[in-house]
Amino acid sequence: MIDPDIDWETTRQAFRRGFRTSFHYAVATVGEDGAPHVTPIASVVLTDPGRGFFFDIFTAQLGRNLDRDPRVCVMAVDSGVRFWLGSLRRGRFASPPAIRLAGTAGPRREATPEERERWLRRVRPLRRLAGHRHLWGRLEYVRDLTFDRVVPVRMGIMTDEQ
Repeated sequence: MIDPDIDWETTRQAFRRGFRTSFHYAVATVGEDGAPHVTPIASVVLTDPGRGFFFDIFTAQLGRNLDRDPRVCVMAVDSGVRFWLGSLRRGRFASPPAIRLAGTAGPRREATPEERERWLRRVRPLRRLAGHRHLWGRLEYVRDLTFDRVVPVRMGIMTDEQ
């Protein structure tokens, strides 16, 4: 379980902020050969402290890796232009520019209607675009995530005060 000293609500907000500006997270797993394998994925949803899920679609290699070795590291980067330009102007980041969550993923299972609705609410502003149906028209399966560490990304003097 995640360290009780970690402010989970702040972590959730940082992940949501990253989603609004970059539309993906990077999910790292261990490949069959022991090498790291990084997959961009949009559908990470954080829930209770130390928990979350993602929709297991379009990611055949990610699923195979997790079936063999459930360890996972999820990173959200706030790539918003305003965030970066403001930080560069001030010479420091007001908050970490990225956050990594380390833990494990559970087996693939059917998504609940509540999980589907929660994700569809998040992408509702995109529903009229052609790609919406292609990407999120069949939200059938999820994997549960359990995290034991939250690691803010540090970038030298720009993040020293955090």
